[in-house]
Amino acid sequence: MTERAELAGSFFPSAGSPPVEWAVSDGPVAYDVALEEMERRVTGIAEGTMAERVWLLEHPALYTAGTSAKDQDLIAPDRFPVHKTGRGGQFTYHGPGQRVAYVMLDLKRRRPDVRAFVAAMEDWVIGTLWEHHVRGERREDRVGVWVRRPEKGATREDKIAAIGIRMRKWVSFHGLSLNVDPNLEHFSGIVPCGVTEHGVTSLVDLGLPVTLEDVDLVLKRCFEERFGPTVAVPAP
Repeated sequence: MTERAELAGSFFPSAGSPPVEWAVSDGPVAYDVALEEMERRVTGIAEGTMAERVWLLEHPALYTAGTSAKDQDLIAPDRFPVHKTGRGGQFTYHGPGQRVAYVMLDLKRRRPDVRAFVAAMEDWVIGTLWEHHVRGERREDRVGVWVRRPEKGATREDKIAAIGIRMRKWVSFHGLSLNVDPNLEHFSGIVPCGVTEHGVTSLVDLGLPVTLEDVDLVLKRCFEERFGPTVAVPAP
């Protein structure tokens, strides 16, 4: 078991906490719109006036740069819009066919440990993949979830999910992206998460004919096993 795997555990809220709101957007959401809504929600959670929320959505094709992004890792700066963010991590791609989960939780009600929270996010993805008969793995030297690809070489592994969070007053925002069926060629405009020696993959690329709606059901169930109950609400 890896060090981060040992950190991962349940992040259930304190007794009496309301369920986490679970919102799913039907169509692509502009990045600026999503960021504004996250900022509003995080402020409300920190002030105790709004409920915790997980928001599932897609973005139109774009790149985001985390706080550790290096200019040289943006290979095609004019290909898609580039958004600088306050989340951790480097460059990543978002676009149709990729499920983005923005996770806005108050860790003061749960477990105020950022490293353990990231490990629990990874565990959430790994559990979701396992229910699709895919073995996702974490790596100590790079955040995210990876899939071994022995058919492409003995040491080949591809990234299937990226994780990048930000904390404000112990309230999390940003979150994760899971590749369901995005255009994987779009990742060629960046060095994804600063990792040059490995590639990217998706559930459909691995031969699984799944849809975002299929994956959403499993994401919800696996989230509740680790973070507690949810309640469906309309998307912003």
